[in-house]
Amino acid sequence: MVTTLLVGDFIFVNKFIYGLRLPVINTKILQIGEPERGDVMVFRLPSDPSVNYIKRLVGLPGDDIVYRNKRLVINGNPVPIELIGAVAESPAQRTLVARETLGSVSHDVFLEPFSMGREGRYKVPAGHYFMMGDNRDNSQDSRFAQVGFVPQENIVGKAVRIWMNWDFPKMPQWSRIGGRVE
Repeated sequence: MVTTLLVGDFIFVNKFIYGLRLPVINTKILQIGEPERGDVMVFRLPSDPSVNYIKRLVGLPGDDIVYRNKRLVINGNPVPIELIGAVAESPAQRTLVARETLGSVSHDVFLEPFSMGREGRYKVPAGHYFMMGDNRDNSQDSRFAQVGFVPQENIVGKAVRIWMNWDFPKMPQWSRIGGRVE
């Protein structure tokens, strides 16, 4: 999830934003809100529910998602993206940073022009979501069989704040504490 989250970030997750669930059996008893495109969400990995994963919600149930030539297209509409420039820390890789807008959420993404990345077309089934990482060419997300489409019952919650960053040996990074996850 680099650029949004960095190695060493610890986050607050709002587990009730999408509804109240009974513990253990994970049954929703009260609908509060719906996931929105652009939300950064924690979910149980479909291939191994004991593992929590975090990615950005890109596709809602019924959406047609295409990722080709470093561009995301949802239901036939190209997602607005604006190239910002090269990432200073990685001149050898020539990683680019761009600003993407999903619904009402604008966020930075990393793109590697000389990397193939995983391209394809995906139809999101009912009751499932399509998730992608912000480091598009280095993210194991819904484009891969190990993750795939995420069932609604696997959603844990929405990442909302960074409460601490312990990045050894530069720990702690005080400037990240309290930052919003957008």
